[in-house]
Amino acid sequence: MSEPDRAAAPFGLAEVVGPSMYPTLRHGDRLLVQYGAAVRPGCVAVLRHPLQQDLLIVKRLVERRDGGWWVLGDNPGAEGDSRVFGTVPPELLLGRVRLRYRPPEPGRRSPWTTLSWALSAVRPVSSERSVSWRLRAR
Repeated sequence: MSEPDRAAAPFGLAEVVGPSMYPTLRHGDRLLVQYGAAVRPGCVAVLRHPLQQDLLIVKRLVERRDGGWWVLGDNPGAEGDSRVFGTVPPELLLGRVRLRYRPPEPGRRSPWTTLSWALSAVRPVSSERSVSWRLRAR
């Protein structure tokens, strides 16, 4: 979606690729992103990668620092966050993740699996302050 389109459509969709936000987000999850939304520490956001700006990343905003946001993935074993590239300038922050949709796994058709999926397929993405404090300790 181009920059002018975002003004007309403040919401957009994104897909998670990779394990850096596990367990909050899994590879293949679809996200509803609110562009230009107010953010605070603990929010999950879509940003442009500071070293490769054509690449979009999904990270949790931990704290505001000189020069931008300190961002981390929820998976401590995964790389590719502020521990590698430092703070992210505020102009690279595109939007806040509001909802997560998890598509059904192919081949899983039992009634129990279908019910379990239906009850958990769409969830709001929380911005718990406690998460941000736990991440800051890393």
